[in-house]
Amino acid sequence: MSQYADPSVLVDTQWLANHLNDPNIRIIEVDVSPEPYKNAHIPGAVFWNIFTDLLLPDLKMNLDAIAFEKLMARSGITNDTTVIAYGSYPGTGAWIFWLLKVFGHENVRVLNGGYQKWKSEGRPLATELSTFASTDYHSKGIDAHLRVLDDEVQASIGRSARVLLDVRTLQEYSGEWFFDRTPQEGQLTGHIPGAVHLEHILTLNEDGTFKSFNELKNLYDSKGITPDKEVFPYCAIGGRSGYTWFVLKYLLGYPNVRNYDGSWNEWSRLPDVAIER
Repeated sequence: MSQYADPSVLVDTQWLANHLNDPNIRIIEVDVSPEPYKNAHIPGAVFWNIFTDLLLPDLKMNLDAIAFEKLMARSGITNDTTVIAYGSYPGTGAWIFWLLKVFGHENVRVLNGGYQKWKSEGRPLATELSTFASTDYHSKGIDAHLRVLDDEVQASIGRSARVLLDVRTLQEYSGEWFFDRTPQEGQLTGHIPGAVHLEHILTLNEDGTFKSFNELKNLYDSKGITPDKEVFPYCAIGGRSGYTWFVLKYLLGYPNVRNYDGSWNEWSRLPDVAIER
């Protein structure tokens, strides 16, 4: 992993196995349902539900500082705790890295390969729920430099120095799907005009680990997504694009990347915005 621009943001499964009982480490598993966690999770991992802990009812990212402080506190996390993030869905850990950085948490790492690699290696799994004493956590407030808002996205359409990067599936990008299904009445599909399409999952190996620096560089270069440009990734609700922010900024060292966390969930509902199919 030393080939990446900042390899310190990743830990491998062996490192985590060696630190399972470290009191200054908190492991977070993130998923849309608690059932997989209840069946088997990495020992000591705390569960975060994407829909109830991280998103609002309208599927916007919950960026309320008080709600974030309560989530961290009930997870037994202090401002000095090192958080190790993973999920069953590819890239979830890197999205959580972005979220914690938005709120100014210093010590956060992504488990390279996530649950998939941990389980495939036959490492220990637990079924008992992990609980820790509540802490007194204080957020540093939102770091606006890690986000881009819809007005700036609109102003970026057609500008060669900026890349609007759609990291959803091809079905979403083409307008066939709204999120993961055919659109319902009133749901608009398609993509932001001029957006480059590169599905986020193409950055991963079959075992769920990140592709090498050179493979990632060649992948993005092939689409004209180069470090000299400002890159605004987006997806459906900001998770996959937060993952892409992590890959570009920390693994490849791109200097100017901001996550459009409003993503298609917001863009498709804005009045009088352009949509391309």
